[in-house]
Amino acid sequence: MAAMASPTTSTILSTLLLFLMHLNTSPATAFYLPGSYPHRYLPGEALAAKVNSLTSPSSKLPFPYYSLPFCAPQGGVSRAAESLGELLLGDRIETSPYRFSMLENSSAALFLCRTDPVSPAAADLIKSRIDDAYHVNLLLDTLPVVRYVNNPIAPEVLLRSTGFPVGVRADDGEYYVYNHLRLTVLVNKQKNGTTRVEALMATADASELISLSGGGGGGYTVVGFEVVPCSVEHDEAAIGDKKMYDGFSSKAAAGCDPSVVGMRVQVNRPLAFSYEVAFVESAVEWPSRWDAYLEMGGAQVHWFSILNSIVVVAFLAAIVLVILLRTVRRDLAQYEELGSEAAPHADDMAGWKLVAGDAFREPSHPVLLCVMVGDGVRILGMGMVTILFAALGFMSPASRGALVSGMLCLYLVLGLAAGYTSVRLWKTVRHGDSAGWKAVAWRASFVFPGVGFSVFTALNCVLWHNGSTGAVPFALFVVLILLWFFVSVPLTLAGGLLASRVRGHVEYPVKTNKIARQVPAAQCSPWVFVAVAGTLPFGTLFIELFFIMSSLWLGRVYYVFGFLLVVLGLLVAVCAEVSVVLTYMGLCVEDWRWWWRSFFASGSVAAYILGYAVYYLVFDLHSLSGPVSAALYVGYSLLMALAVMLATGAVGLAASFCFVYCLFSTVKLD
Repeated sequence: MAAMASPTTSTILSTLLLFLMHLNTSPATAFYLPGSYPHRYLPGEALAAKVNSLTSPSSKLPFPYYSLPFCAPQGGVSRAAESLGELLLGDRIETSPYRFSMLENSSAALFLCRTDPVSPAAADLIKSRIDDAYHVNLLLDTLPVVRYVNNPIAPEVLLRSTGFPVGVRADDGEYYVYNHLRLTVLVNKQKNGTTRVEALMATADASELISLSGGGGGGYTVVGFEVVPCSVEHDEAAIGDKKMYDGFSSKAAAGCDPSVVGMRVQVNRPLAFSYEVAFVESAVEWPSRWDAYLEMGGAQVHWFSILNSIVVVAFLAAIVLVILLRTVRRDLAQYEELGSEAAPHADDMAGWKLVAGDAFREPSHPVLLCVMVGDGVRILGMGMVTILFAALGFMSPASRGALVSGMLCLYLVLGLAAGYTSVRLWKTVRHGDSAGWKAVAWRASFVFPGVGFSVFTALNCVLWHNGSTGAVPFALFVVLILLWFFVSVPLTLAGGLLASRVRGHVEYPVKTNKIARQVPAAQCSPWVFVAVAGTLPFGTLFIELFFIMSSLWLGRVYYVFGFLLVVLGLLVAVCAEVSVVLTYMGLCVEDWRWWWRSFFASGSVAAYILGYAVYYLVFDLHSLSGPVSAALYVGYSLLMALAVMLATGAVGLAASFCFVYCLFSTVKLD
């Protein structure tokens, strides 16, 4: 029996290890953050670069690499395995003809191909892509290719960007294609033998599963990938009979200078492509190879953002403390002194104690309020868990799309929390009566997900129509619908069922009068204070919002999730404090309608985020071109603002409810 159990155990462990590697949550990730398991290459071992979608900072429509007349690999183009997040982000990773061998520098330019004569339609398409500043994105060992250019303002400073332009429009109005690439691969040689990660992953049955190429310290890891693109006019005689990967002498390629152009785009004229590669040993070790991509300038700005948020939190906390320790105590002392004489002097009394019989009256549109709070809890939980895992390094940039995949999975699973919160709040509002909870749970399953999916579908149809890789494939679109109906909806309903079956409910400290008390006329509408209150939460996050917007729309890498996690915690604190202060102000003027006001007191920050989105579009995305890109920007900005409103509103309502409950628990009523 023991002999038969061993192969079974080995198979189970091997399968489990493969599954963990596929999810990129292997133990290796805990040692190399961010990153994945290092691939060791022996000298002479083949390396193959891959290509991703063509992207542009001015147009938000990614297009397939082979939509332009580029050279295809000899075996044909094949798609790389992509995750759910990669597909949602518009990544389409495919094989490319750029191949080389480890540590083998090319002594001459390597010929790739000569295309068919460029048709008028293809020439117009190339010129359009050049005008829209589209970039080619090469990948080698998951590393994007990097291009360095001199800063036009400070020539001694180098600017780094990923990818390289398709071509350039010269001063004479002619269009030129970058048809020659000077590639540099930075490699690091392992000097200390087998690393801790390899030792861990090569133990027990996993050693039969993973091949440690280059064991004993003889392997090389890729730690950098750089490019200098050039537009070169090749000599027809030199490339006339050349086949792919044949070397040839080219004076133009030897003097590769990005500022000099030669390969002009002309109708009925073929394009010739070539490349060269050099390997350079680097002191950068494999765990640090992403540092060049993840460097985000302005660390002092992030610290300033946090200090600014702490000041706001401290200021509001002082106000809340004054309310609780001085004002409320003073009011309670006055009411206690009145004692039995309160009845004959009731008309002379004023303050929050007079609305005790209405403070917990059912708000208007209670179903909608419960649904919005439930969805807000789901969105807030998704954001906090995602940012926490990203801050800990589990969502590595080496795993493209991991952040989006994680957010989607968390949103689906947290449908349980949305259903439970919505129905639990419904029972609280209804004084323990759970009748109608099914309608609340169903609406929680469809309201915000339905709005988000409707906007997503409309924008996806626009992308489909334009042939962009940003459009979600039809099969994945069906999968998303199935995940919604067969994962999110059942979990939301299960959460509602669980909340309806929970015995007991929140017992209010005071009884609600049968007839609602008339609210005195206010000199200023309370909604004015609600609108102004959103400035405080916005002041907490607007600096980080700039970096997030730059990451979303300008293609910059955002990886300071530690700062973002701190800012998120401060934002929650500010939202809670703002809502409490405005709720107390409303009760003091005998306005008991605090439910919706507390929700929007903190949720009004969404209006300022929308305003900032407009500002960002006008002053930072002025190069954005085309109505389609504008529609994408507006649609996703509206969804972001709605999600922020629901999340912050849920925080504000929860804080105000706790405050009102504790406040009236201290009142002794006859």
